[in-house]
Amino acid sequence: MFSRILIANRGEIALRIIRAARELGLETVCVYSEADKDGPWLEQADSKVCIGPPPPLDSYLRIDRIIAAAETTNADAIHPGYGFLAENAEFASVCRDCHIEFIGPSPEAMGLLGDKISCRAMAKKAGTPIFPGSEGAIDDEEEAVALAESIGFPVIVKAAAGGGGRGMRVVREASELRPSIQSAAQEAATAFGNGAVYIEKFLERARHVEVQCIGDKHGNAVHLYNRDCTSQRRHQKLIEEGPAPGVPDEIRDRVCESAAELIRNAKYAGAATCEFLMDPEFNFYMLEVNTRVQVEHPVTEMITGVDIVKESIRVAAGEPLSVEQNQVSISGHAIECRINAEDPDRNFMPQAGVVEEYRIPGGLGVRVDSHVVPGYRIPSNYDSMIAKLIVHGRDRSEAIARMRSALSEFRIGPGKTTIPLHIRLLQEPQFLEVDVDIYYVERLLEQD
Repeated sequence: MFSRILIANRGEIALRIIRAARELGLETVCVYSEADKDGPWLEQADSKVCIGPPPPLDSYLRIDRIIAAAETTNADAIHPGYGFLAENAEFASVCRDCHIEFIGPSPEAMGLLGDKISCRAMAKKAGTPIFPGSEGAIDDEEEAVALAESIGFPVIVKAAAGGGGRGMRVVREASELRPSIQSAAQEAATAFGNGAVYIEKFLERARHVEVQCIGDKHGNAVHLYNRDCTSQRRHQKLIEEGPAPGVPDEIRDRVCESAAELIRNAKYAGAATCEFLMDPEFNFYMLEVNTRVQVEHPVTEMITGVDIVKESIRVAAGEPLSVEQNQVSISGHAIECRINAEDPDRNFMPQAGVVEEYRIPGGLGVRVDSHVVPGYRIPSNYDSMIAKLIVHGRDRSEAIARMRSALSEFRIGPGKTTIPLHIRLLQEPQFLEVDVDIYYVERLLEQD
């Protein structure tokens, strides 16, 4: 086991990793930017190192400065959290070259699954359901038109290295395909440094369901069942719940096991999430694999009792998984709401500034993952999420009631947050009846 872990991240995920490391008896080092010099999470680390000015490109994305911080503090492992360098294969490779353990997959496994085209090929081999579409990157627009016509419009053009909705174009007729390929490729090249794009069948009405997996360095991998992330805006998740409601157990188990098999075939060690779209007939199609811990991992922790962050640290140190598949079961239902410092009434305008009031909810089955305290100044340089509110109940109805109660208790001010939006969504008949698709939130907001 390691003795000291450097955390190459900030905010609530940095604090989450600190707590997991402390339970394992490990020391922690936090890197931070000048904007985060008073970050409350830094008080919980054993040591801290400033790595640059506020812009991420000059601090949290600087591999050289993070490695230097690890070497000067004698850290023997680095945890990237999520975002920033978490899915950067070059970073994982540099860590290995410097004899520092990267708490996550190998660069090879990350490359295989992080590139959507190679991931599709591996998924097909593992029996994981995928959309009809390209066998590889598009290099001939005429062939792309023929393929699209064979699988039927609408189709979606997607960036091989994409994420967050960038490098994606929905195409409904042949005349739109060529310009969509060109614009998606250009956007992808700018955003990810990789302009490769491919085509898949597009579902008009789909739910977003994902499978949490974790593997070790001994060839073992298990799934920790699924989550529903359909409540989202512009491909950014708002509410997550687990297990995914309304999915027949037989179908759920088959898809979950196929995801675990994909992770095994990739010789993957660490936490991974296989994301799927599901149509109204419960047909699943894989979207991508996230090669890192997810923002919504607490949902799975609440229903399975498996500490995903601690397990990831253990397997990075070479230990086998502490659970086998037959030891993993679902208990109750969990829901997570992402609390963002944004004003939903002003097109989700970010709300940077000092938090004067901060009172979190409590009670049975309520968990808050956050780095915020009264007096904390929310910087304008980073993601606007300031807290994650997670609840657990015996069933979905109890979890929803518990979340409503917890949201009504939560006090953050004076800036606006997304709490009122979450309260509204949890009362919508569509959400309650699971009559939803990935665009239903946007349709509701357009009605306002």
